[in-house]
Amino acid sequence: MSNPQVAISWQANHNGEDESVSEAILEPDLPIIDPHHHLWDLRPLMAAFPEPRHHFIAAIALSPYYTFNELLADATCGHNVIGTVFMECGAFYRAGADDAFKVVGEVEYVNGVAAQSASGLYGDIRLCDAIIGHADLRLGARAGEVLDALSAASPRFKGIRHQGAWNADPDVLGPPFHAPEGLYNDPAFREGFAELGKRGLTFDAWLLEPQLDDVLSLARAFPDQTIVLDHCGTPLGMGSYHGKLHERFDTWREKIKAIGQCQNVSVKLGGLAMSFAGMPDHGPAAGLSSETLAAMWRPYIETCIEAFGPARAMFESNYPVDKWGASYATLWNAFKHLTIGASADEKRALYAGTAARVYGMEHLLA
Repeated sequence: MSNPQVAISWQANHNGEDESVSEAILEPDLPIIDPHHHLWDLRPLMAAFPEPRHHFIAAIALSPYYTFNELLADATCGHNVIGTVFMECGAFYRAGADDAFKVVGEVEYVNGVAAQSASGLYGDIRLCDAIIGHADLRLGARAGEVLDALSAASPRFKGIRHQGAWNADPDVLGPPFHAPEGLYNDPAFREGFAELGKRGLTFDAWLLEPQLDDVLSLARAFPDQTIVLDHCGTPLGMGSYHGKLHERFDTWREKIKAIGQCQNVSVKLGGLAMSFAGMPDHGPAAGLSSETLAAMWRPYIETCIEAFGPARAMFESNYPVDKWGASYATLWNAFKHLTIGASADEKRALYAGTAARVYGMEHLLA
């Protein structure tokens, strides 16, 4: 292994003061495919969010503009990121299009970012080599038309996410979200969901720990459909769940084990630095070391790996959302602390291989 590189991660504590944390990059040669990040320009929208800001809004306010340059800077901070997967976030929708087809604009935009990276002008890294878009599956069979338009917009389009996060406590999710309650059980949604399998497309599921039974039901109803559970199933430490992570851990663990029995489901290991989970719970970029974060996340990450196995688990950055808890360099160092005892084959799967297989990016590992 080459000598560790040094990355300087800036972070702001909860008083708004900048703190610098210097860490050596662990295992800098280990290939990484980051299977979950966003791109956006939220600057025109920030003023519309009510004050005081929900913690999630405070987190994304750290990076209201996050596009090619910002992603490239993070991904080249010292870890060996060889490629990434863009995850839909409602950005750059096509103005003037029919409502169902506005989502095509996001894939068109990201395909341009991917093409810029693929030019080779910025090194061998391939940003946005796979693209996950969005389609409203409540359209039923008509969702197939939207999926076809998304596929036509980019050869890098691999599937969609239709987030189903809902909670009765409005303080948990804040103003930007709130899918309909029980979305993944809705008959119209499931009719649209069936269109994915006809086209060989993937489905990313994001919802909250109390809703995990909905993913289990969906996976069992569609055993041949590739499903990726985002963010370890999002344990909750916000709102009425504050301070209850330990109390609810056994419930979360049993649900994760049950979902892990579904061979069509993979899991993303990350998202724990989001404000929803509250790890840490004291504000954007809390200045914690990678070792401290690793200790905090270990029960969740190890449970997921045990339930799914390395062949169906993949580490994710969820950037820039997870800037709430750590810089990009510190985040991946935390993951590497958690896999110190893993074999070379296990690391190959967790950091790149699983993502490459699920999202059709095997060429990056050739």
